[in-house]
Amino acid sequence: MKTICFYFQVHQPYRLRRYRFFDIGENHNYFDDFANRSIMRKVAEKCYLPTNQLFLDLINEYGCKFKISYSISGTAIDQFEQYAPDVLDSFKRLADTGCVEFISETYSHSLSAIKNESEFKKQVELHKKKIELHFNQTPKVFRNTELIYSDTIGTLVADMGYKAMLSEGAKHVLGWKSPNYVYTNAVNPRLKLLLKNFTLSDDIAFRFSNRAWEEWPLTTEKYISWLNAIDEKEEIVNLFMDYETFGEHQWAETGIFEFMRHLPYKVFSDTNFEFLIPSEAAEKHQPIAPMHVPHPISWADEERDLTAWLGNDLQDEAFDKLYSLIDKVQMISKEELLRDWKYLQTSDHFYYMCTKWFSDGDVHKYFNPYDSPYEAFINFMNVLSDFTLRLEREVMNNRNQDMLSTYTPEEIKKLIGEYEQKLTELKSVFDKNSNDSSKKEIYS
Repeated sequence: MKTICFYFQVHQPYRLRRYRFFDIGENHNYFDDFANRSIMRKVAEKCYLPTNQLFLDLINEYGCKFKISYSISGTAIDQFEQYAPDVLDSFKRLADTGCVEFISETYSHSLSAIKNESEFKKQVELHKKKIELHFNQTPKVFRNTELIYSDTIGTLVADMGYKAMLSEGAKHVLGWKSPNYVYTNAVNPRLKLLLKNFTLSDDIAFRFSNRAWEEWPLTTEKYISWLNAIDEKEEIVNLFMDYETFGEHQWAETGIFEFMRHLPYKVFSDTNFEFLIPSEAAEKHQPIAPMHVPHPISWADEERDLTAWLGNDLQDEAFDKLYSLIDKVQMISKEELLRDWKYLQTSDHFYYMCTKWFSDGDVHKYFNPYDSPYEAFINFMNVLSDFTLRLEREVMNNRNQDMLSTYTPEEIKKLIGEYEQKLTELKSVFDKNSNDSSKKEIYS
């Protein structure tokens, strides 16, 4: 049988509050709690809760014949804990079915994979522990932020023990080849690659409610006919999309929930497809070839590259300035600073600075708190300036403590005695000079 592999990205960033120049050095609260809470509750009610219930109903109806997978960023889970524990509970109920796989990623949904290997590995490990804590699963498959992938990144992921990784089936990489097969990393063939079928994925994620689309309205019958039209030699269709597709990008009024509710039945009755989670799909299907990706690709925008986050001077300046702090961050252990460091790395902050409005403006405006990329840049750099001051102060404090820790208590007492003696001597000299100056004034 052929395979359908459903994967959903679940992510929410910690959005920054309006942080002015005069806040630098005075206010260390960077994040907009009201906006983060209200957006989370809005998306929870429109997307997370009803869609989780829909998938739970489908699993209860079809058993393990229907399977799905998620990557939930650490920042999203943190916000579930703070603002939406009911959403977290609903994901746990899905995990308990045994029909849902949770995939590994960077904790902060960051771009660390293209900048710093040690930070990347640290975030992946933190995220893995978070998944184990809440969902009682140890991830076997990796999904990098926004499906960002290259030969180098894939090699890192393979070295970390993952057997499979998700990526984009980008045309400029695949050429004439189809994304409907399993491939391998070009450097380490032990890492299997599952590639997004962007046409069939985007038909649901982006075009479903577009009345100008020549295929509107999209029905389950029509979608099944497209699946059946795939070359019989091709083995797997990977449908990767944002979870907010359901109820948020595509409102309930569009019929998106009913489409999804009826899709499994039509798959089982009218096709030769089965649903598998990514680890099962990678195990079942043998790779047909290595995929050479010397330069990073992603699933973002028409270009399928990194220009959504690192495509202009504003983004590059902010990104380089942030990661120039990495050596100092590795010297501290203060929880508040490390938390802010994680949340400031979230890729959304750089996405808001994107100037590609002419081609992908609607996408970049989604839940964007800024009126312009320049406002996003200034706000982020103001926050980063204050964070840098706090970081440097903490590093200096640690150095002073480390210096003192090299002395025994007796040596510290001796140093204090020597300093006190030196102060007494200096005070004596000062008093003598003051008296001599007073005498000169009298005799003059």
